[in-house]
Amino acid sequence: MRIIRQVAPTTRQAMRLVRERLGDNAVILSSRRIPEGVEITAGADVAGGTVVPEIAAEAVTPASVPGPAPVAAAPATAAVAVRQAPAATTAEATVPEAAAPATSDTVGQELKTLRCMLETQLATLAWTDLTRRLPVHTQLLRELSEMGIARDLAERISAQLPQDCDLTYGRRFAFTALAQYLPVTGERWAEQGGRLALIGATGVGKTTTLAKLAVRWTLRHGARELALVASDSARMGAHDELRALGQLLGAAVYVPERFADVPELVGRLDRYRMILIDTPGANLRDPKFAANLSVLAGSASQLESVLVLSASTQAGALEEVVRRFEPAHPATALLTKLDEATSLGGSLSVLIRAQLRLSYISEGQRVPEDLRPARALDLVSRAVALAKENATHADEDLLRRRFGKVSHVSA
Repeated sequence: MRIIRQVAPTTRQAMRLVRERLGDNAVILSSRRIPEGVEITAGADVAGGTVVPEIAAEAVTPASVPGPAPVAAAPATAAVAVRQAPAATTAEATVPEAAAPATSDTVGQELKTLRCMLETQLATLAWTDLTRRLPVHTQLLRELSEMGIARDLAERISAQLPQDCDLTYGRRFAFTALAQYLPVTGERWAEQGGRLALIGATGVGKTTTLAKLAVRWTLRHGARELALVASDSARMGAHDELRALGQLLGAAVYVPERFADVPELVGRLDRYRMILIDTPGANLRDPKFAANLSVLAGSASQLESVLVLSASTQAGALEEVVRRFEPAHPATALLTKLDEATSLGGSLSVLIRAQLRLSYISEGQRVPEDLRPARALDLVSRAVALAKENATHADEDLLRRRFGKVSHVSA
């Protein structure tokens, strides 16, 4: 490892000089303010993961590494001793050769641990410095995190804020920007109709949402141009539910023998302006899931796949659902179970990242009252209200790890 001491008037200049001398893999060992400006002690592995003997003693001196240095001292000294030991006999010579890989692995692990500890300390310093320089920005980063907004999205919004704005303007700017990032479709199906296949994981409310859409269409246009397709053969009683709904509305109901027959069936229903297709709830690890996706992907020109997502699902699970259903080319999304959600930031972040246009939101079991067109600003306001209602608090240590980066210090 090579250890250097860099002095510069500002942190930005010091960091740049460290990168020029040691490269992008440099580890910041310590930093402090001095009369000349800023002093940074940094190190980098320059010998392919092995400690260079003439640098090892310097790397473990208390002046270079105040805290963790004694932990790394024993392996480093051992490595030097192994290299300097004379090979008296052939049997003795094999001992250092066998011990070298283990010593190198130990040193590598300890260097990784040291890097992690030092990066955590540097993140703390960076977050503290950012809080001092831009208090409004850090407050908004805190509030966006409490809403559940993803880190990259929160940073993008914060980066666009003017540096000299007050907190009231900053909040208005941030929430408006978040609403502008969220694409919505408006109520276009209500007038134009469509051929909609409601897809999604098991239990997200596809059949209930389909019933709400069917009733909304019937109240506005009547049931003569409405057709329901019951292709969910996995759930017991799913066909009977759609038949009962069709009988209640006076709409035609079709039941294909296999899911693969859906595109051919829909092709024969061109006299209907609105066709709503109930698909099987997908277990993402079921072998049949890929086969159903291929059917939807092959009929993308005939059908519009609408991905139904539950707002009560965690953001990580929603991201996996979006990724798994990507082969079906969903162009729009429906967000259900808003009444069960304790946070909306994760759902909004997933929709913004995937650029899925949100059409409707559902927040209850009433048909059709609990289904309404999505409004971006209303959803952002709802996310803010939920964070306040649940008294969500962002842990300070979490904020330091999320946003305390070298980029903030050198900005």
